Amino acid sequence: MKKGWKIFWHTLFWLSTTAGLIFLAHGAEIIPLRTLLVAFGVFGIVNIGLFYVSYLYLLPRHFGQRSKSYWMFFLNVLICLLVVGVIKYAITAQFWDLLHPRFKANKPMPKEQLMFFSYIFRSFFTSAIFILFSLVLRFTEDWFSNERVQRNLENERLTAELAFLKSQINPHFLFNSLNSIYSLAYQKSDTTPDAILKLSEIMRYMLYDCNDSKVDLAKEITYLQNYIDLQKIRFGKNAYIELDVNGQVLTQRIAPLLLIPFIENAFKHGVANDPAHPIKMIINVAEKHLSFYMENKKHLMNRDAIGGIGLSNVRRRLDLLYPGNYQLEIHDDADTYTCELSLIL
Repeated sequence: MKKGWKIFWHTLFWLSTTAGLIFLAHGAEIIPLRTLLVAFGVFGIVNIGLFYVSYLYLLPRHFGQRSKSYWMFFLNVLICLLVVGVIKYAITAQFWDLLHPRFKANKPMPKEQLMFFSYIFRSFFTSAIFILFSLVLRFTEDWFSNERVQRNLENERLTAELAFLKSQINPHFLFNSLNSIYSLAYQKSDTTPDAILKLSEIMRYMLYDCNDSKVDLAKEITYLQNYIDLQKIRFGKNAYIELDVNGQVLTQRIAPLLLIPFIENAFKHGVANDPAHPIKMIINVAEKHLSFYMENKKHLMNRDAIGGIGLSNVRRRLDLLYPGNYQLEIHDDADTYTCELSLIL
């Protein structure tokens, strides 16, 4: 809270509290208003002053981050309570007649009953309430401040971790794509220029459109389609890949590069040239819900190699970005590999 607002709320609290107490005490018009003004005004200034001596000076000094001196705090509090008791005694003696007016049916309290040590003893407990208020307020503020600092630190840690996880995707994807293009170039395929063009479009999306925490779902699906087209160029006429998008893709947004690890693994470890077992990908989109299903036949040489950086990466990103808002089921059978992701956008 800014300093100006803090002063405003403190001032408003004390004025409201004092005015409320005077109104309640004066409501029946038994106690004269002048008496109430002295009682709540003069003594209020003393008590509020004690509150801020503790709140602004004693507590920060003896319970600060650099030093904690509990005994010195209680010793200083004791001294302040005694000093305030003497001040209150002097005020009571000076304004005795005003603080103890003569009523119609009762005689005023004789001034001789004002005993110094007895008054100091009673004042000690009354003033200690304001010290207690300062303790409660200071420790409450410190608790909320520490909670806010911890939340900020946690957010910074999660942001750094997400940035690291996201940075892993780009080299991983680029490595796989360059391998595919290298294979085309090695075969002197006529589709090599088209593959390079597709890769440049994909890299442009990854470099310039994926800097935000969320991207348009439509752009993300276009990115996935470009990646699949790149793989189709690699496999040529022997590529059997199915991608179905159902539902209306409107203004939904999704964390970028979230689905690509599944598709990458399907091409890396699966079979893409078997017409009886094509790589199947289905995306169903509702208003605030997305489901992604993928199935592929496992390659005989890579049956034990499913996983790697991509899937562990996407699991961690889902935990950080969609905690409690996703379900991921993976079935790794002897011959087939399927995964189903249900996500609340």
